[in-house]
Amino acid sequence: MKKLIFFTIIILMVVSSCTTTSKIPKSTAYKGIYDEKPLSVLIMPPINKSTNVEAKEYFHSTLNIPIANAGYYVIPPFLSMEILKRESAYDAELFLNSPLSKFSEVFGADVAVFTIIHKWDKSGLAAKVYVEVEYIIKSTKTNEVIYTRKGNVTYDASINSGAGGLAGVLVDMAASSINTAVTKYVDVARACNAYTFKDLPAGKYSPTYGIDGAEMSGKKEYKATLNKNYR
Repeated sequence: MKKLIFFTIIILMVVSSCTTTSKIPKSTAYKGIYDEKPLSVLIMPPINKSTNVEAKEYFHSTLNIPIANAGYYVIPPFLSMEILKRESAYDAELFLNSPLSKFSEVFGADVAVFTIIHKWDKSGLAAKVYVEVEYIIKSTKTNEVIYTRKGNVTYDASINSGAGGLAGVLVDMAASSINTAVTKYVDVARACNAYTFKDLPAGKYSPTYGIDGAEMSGKKEYKATLNKNYR
């Protein structure tokens, strides 16, 4: 009997794991988006829990592009940011678990995009930037979460000169370290956002609007290695 219970628990754990990490059709993964058919999107100021104080600005300035490319009307981020600051609503964490109807009234937004930056570290020696970021889209009408993904991203800033031997390796290491130091971190945020939202259901202004539900969604939690070519 104990063995039966043990194996049952193991099976349930495996099934549970699959449901949170496996790819499923977008119409199932993001049913709320297909049901509500949102048109206008408000980008909330990112919630920065990392040690990089500027990460908030990097992400906020690049979130609008992949969402607009997916076919949605994005309320101009700099305009909305000024209004949010004026209304003492700059700290998005205050609203993450609160009713969002006011944002619908003030901005005419159908949904609000929240971003939580859990980690932003860099390693000059390894020529890498390590980012852990969570994306949450909530309906301003129902307050329900209709889209969420969490990414563990390694941004590769390494350089390969093609030179051989130990000297070539040392030159590449030095160049990569310098390149990591001067990397435009807005490029890191842009790559993270582009990768995450590549499975966002098409909005009204996209030619695939309403017909992309059978496409597979990305994993809710993913790991990816990106570089400056990904945008």
